This record gives sequence, C-alpha cells and structure tokens, in this order.
Amino acid sequence: MSASARSPLPPFDPSDPLGIDDLLDPEDLAVRDTVRSWAADRVLPHIAEWYERGELPGIRELACELGSLGALGMSLEGYGCAGASAVQYGLACLELEAADSGIRSLVSVQGSLAMYALHRFGSEEQKQRWLPGMAAGEIIGCFGLTEPDHGSDPASMRTYAKRDGTDWLLSGRKMWITNGSVAGVAVVWAQTEEGIRGFVVPTDTAGFSAPEIKHKWSLRASVTSELVMDEVRLPADAVLPEVVGLKGPLSCLSHARYGIVWGAMGAARSSFEAAVEYARTREQFGRPIGGFQLTQAKLADMAVELHKGILLAHHLGRRLDAGRLRPEQVSFGKLNNVREAIEICRTSRTILGANGISLEYPVMRHATNLESVLTYEGTVEMHQLVLGKALTGLDAFR
Repeated sequence: MSASARSPLPPFDPSDPLGIDDLLDPEDLAVRDTVRSWAADRVLPHIAEWYERGELPGIRELACELGSLGALGMSLEGYGCAGASAVQYGLACLELEAADSGIRSLVSVQGSLAMYALHRFGSEEQKQRWLPGMAAGEIIGCFGLTEPDHGSDPASMRTYAKRDGTDWLLSGRKMWITNGSVAGVAVVWAQTEEGIRGFVVPTDTAGFSAPEIKHKWSLRASVTSELVMDEVRLPADAVLPEVVGLKGPLSCLSHARYGIVWGAMGAARSSFEAAVEYARTREQFGRPIGGFQLTQAKLADMAVELHKGILLAHHLGRRLDAGRLRPEQVSFGKLNNVREAIEICRTSRTILGANGISLEYPVMRHATNLESVLTYEGTVEMHQLVLGKALTGLDAFR
C-alpha cells in the first residue's frame, strides 16, 4: 500500500511550499521562533525610522539582548557561547535579516568574524578575557581586514605590524568595518616579517581610532567605520598565536559567508511576503492584481527561487554540522542566494509599483541592503572564480 493511501496528504502551506520545516527538529523551530519573535518586537517597529535616519540607536542594548538570546557566537562552544548547531545559527541569521541586513551584520561580525577568530586562533588567555563578555553582548567586536585600496586582494594589505622590543607597533587603515565605532575590541589583520598575523586590539589603546562612515545608501541601520591605527603599541601577547597567513582571515570569512547564505533568504522572504500580501489586496481593473496571470507568474518564480535557496542553505548547514562543508560550497551558496535574493526584491518592487519605493514597505530597504551583501565578504566575481577554479582546476585569479 502506498504512503498516500495510508494517510492523507498534509495541506499545501504557502509559507512552506516544499515542507522544509519537516527537516527541522523541535529545538531548531524553537530557536527560529525565538529570534523571529525578538526581531518582531525590537526591530520591525523601528527599522524604517532607523534606516531613514541612517542610525542604529541603542546598539549596545540590542547587543546585550542578542547575547541573552544566545545569538552571539551562537555556534561556538564554551566561554558563555550557546554551542548551537550550524543549522540553528543559520535559522537565526535568516530571521535577523528578514528584519534588516544591518542587524544580521551586527551578529555576523560579532560572532562569525571577531569571536570566531578568537575562538579558533586565540590563546586561552585571550579567549578568557574577551569571549564571555562578547557572548553576552557586553563587549562589541569588529574585524579589520578590508583596506581602502585592497578589498578583494587582502594579500596586498598595507597595514603593518613591526616588533619594538617585546611589543608590536601596528599602523594602517581598514575600511568598511561593521561595528567599528562602537567596538571594545578589534581583530586586525596585518603584514609582519613572519607573514600576515591577527592582532587583538582593545579600542581604547592610544593611536587607535574608528571614525564612522556616513552618507551610505545601503546598510543604513548599521554602524560602519574606518579603522585608523597610528603606531598602536601592543604587548607581545596581542597576536593570535595559532595562525600565520591568509588562511586565518579567510577561514573566518567562510564562516561568516555561511550565515549570509541563510540571511539573504530572510531579506528575500520579507520582500516576497510583502508582495504576496499586496497582490491579494491591491485592486486594478476591478479585481486584486494577484488574480492576473503575469502577477501570479512573478510570485511563482519568486517562490521557487526563495525556497530553493532555503533548501540549499539547509543542506550546507547539515554539511557544516557534519564537518563536511568546503569553502567552495560556501561560495556556491553565497553566489546563488544573494543574487537570487536581489532579484526577488526587484521583482517584488514591480508588484508593489510606486509603493515599492516607500519605507512603508520593506522591499526597497532590503534591495539596497543586499547590494552591500552582494559585495562584502566576497564579490560575485570572486565566488565565480572560486567555483571556476574548483570546476576546471585552473586558477584564473591572476
């Protein structure tokens, strides 16, 4: 007897057309629902105003609340971290970015970059000093890799650390650094005589400053800064002891990109849901526009790409939990999901018509945010080349 004969089919769920929730266990669903509820209460009522003003007021309070949820350094073990699964961390990223990419960026930079670098490459003393406060949101961290003239080519960075007796002197500039102006600690990557090294820099150290970058048209509800280091004197034990070379920062970026694979689908879902609701209620020519074939074709195509992207994110999360996720697979996910998320936002905007550009709806805000997400932590071109090299065995980077 077939399965369909033994029990009736479940009803079709427009919010989960592929039944992906069946792949989640009760703990996964509880994490997702907790983060979704927090975002609905603390972010969504205010995010349009924050975005319009180009501010993220109360960021320290938000960080502490996210810490109490266990969302900071979520998949790390020990030191006050939640020790959640990769899938649970991904679900949290999706819900945070459904509210706004800037909120997810706050969490990603804190947990997947700054805390991850300390957790994986730091000394026990560094971990004990910084990670518990960062997990609680009491200390905000940032990650200094990108430079004004060296984005996709970090090997050419000019920031330099030289020895001065037993100390280090760190000088240089970093650009487009999320959390920089509010951070209590910065993980900064620099050239040394030994190769590229990571340094743990308390932001109140003399010679360190982090002016905020203004006049952004994307990620406006996010703190973005330049880091300026003018012979910042650091003790010998400020260096991350467990890594030399680009594999250090690149492994951190891979971990953060994994969160983006999920997060981009949150922005896409929010825009898609706005389009569906608008199509049901907006009338033209005597009936809702959702009843017209062209609108339904748009909604169907968006639904297919949205839920394919979520399924891809889930698959990569299970591989990460099993210790089998390769960097090339993360590039696959980021390339596809961010690109498709932007297209979903743009198509949603066409359904909303002129209302699509209004902050009364989330669509244009998500679309402009995703333009930054498309570029940071690996541009489209970089991920295409990563996959091209993996597919052909030929290196086209140089």
